Amino acid sequence: MELNVFKNNVKLLQILQQAKEACNNKEFSDIVDAQGNQYVDLVMEGGGMLGIALVGYTYVLEQVGIRFLGIGGTSAGAINALLVAALAEPGKPKGEKLLVELANKDFFDFVDGDSDARDLIESWINGAGNIKLAFKAAQVIDNLQNDLGLNPGNAFTEWLRKVLEKEGIVDFASLKKRMQTVPEGLKLRSGKSFENPAEQLFRLAVIAADVTTETKVEFPRMAEFYWNDVDGVNPALFVRASMSIPYFFQPMKVKRIPKGPEAENRWEALASYHIAEEGRLPSEVLFIDGGIMSNFPIDVFHNTKKVPSAPTFGVKLELDKRLTSIDGPLNLLGTIFNAARHTLDYDFIHRNPDYSKLVTWIPAKGYNWLDFNMSDEKKLGLFLEGANCAAKFLSTFNWSEYKTLRAFTAKEAEVGNV
Repeated sequence: MELNVFKNNVKLLQILQQAKEACNNKEFSDIVDAQGNQYVDLVMEGGGMLGIALVGYTYVLEQVGIRFLGIGGTSAGAINALLVAALAEPGKPKGEKLLVELANKDFFDFVDGDSDARDLIESWINGAGNIKLAFKAAQVIDNLQNDLGLNPGNAFTEWLRKVLEKEGIVDFASLKKRMQTVPEGLKLRSGKSFENPAEQLFRLAVIAADVTTETKVEFPRMAEFYWNDVDGVNPALFVRASMSIPYFFQPMKVKRIPKGPEAENRWEALASYHIAEEGRLPSEVLFIDGGIMSNFPIDVFHNTKKVPSAPTFGVKLELDKRLTSIDGPLNLLGTIFNAARHTLDYDFIHRNPDYSKLVTWIPAKGYNWLDFNMSDEKKLGLFLEGANCAAKFLSTFNWSEYKTLRAFTAKEAEVGNV
């Protein structure tokens, strides 16, 4: 699929024209650079193949002069977050590079299990009947028993490594250097500059679930829990941990967990893990898709006690379905799983209602989030849906009103802590 099929699409050009007209001289943040770009934090929800819509969303934001400070996400959102962080310095657009990868990738390559696993997944995507699916499922029981998943995930990891390598990112040290390349003239609108913007402002937050210790993990901030040489870790592994869809992909295993007093102190600082009770650190851990704990980690850049200099935009995939009809045991199991993975995020937004002003919902109706064999037509459709939702959000967002609202909620937070 050619890049120009995306870039020169008539609907996209119309969306961009409308977005640029609506955003002309409009303020979205108090942090700007010498080129006139405005800077925001961005958090993206997980959603498998629906993540293509996230590419459309960020593409439109960049086209109207918005750039990113903190950028985070889970699963598909984590993939997009890492690529936006890695494909160019913070002050430069990355949208076209993302489009090149999207246009040229056959995502079914990520289904890298054996023939039985691939047959089951193809049959399910193509809408096979229950009897055929049951027969196919019986053939992969050994995959689940022995490997805890149908697909090793090696094809995904290798693809992401190569994408990063093309851009000179071979380890976390090189990613950190790129992310901390401060754009020329970065400052507040008041004219005040930052003392240490590289470390103060620019941050990646990839959410994964360590099911061995039952810990919600944020990479790279917590990478030292799992690796002795964090700078030498390829950041593709952070995302591989985050996108390990249960049973679809094998869990990512990390061995040789750091030991010793310093490591024990780090773990003991976590309320969820007490060395004194366990008497040991794990030798290895398994990571499952971060979406089982927080599929939309909108809280990662939030400080309740002050008005931010930049907003945190959030992008959700599919409209929230808070009411579900339960008509059988499998349906009940899915509902239990969804309740567990959404509760933390719903609770945060409930306690911080100002965030409803920052979140875009991309409906993505009619798309299968596990359709790794998605047609080019559907890829384009998802991309355009994300782009259109971004344009609509930008036209209605009011930075001044949001800061007034946050001043009120910050004051409420201070009163509550007295």
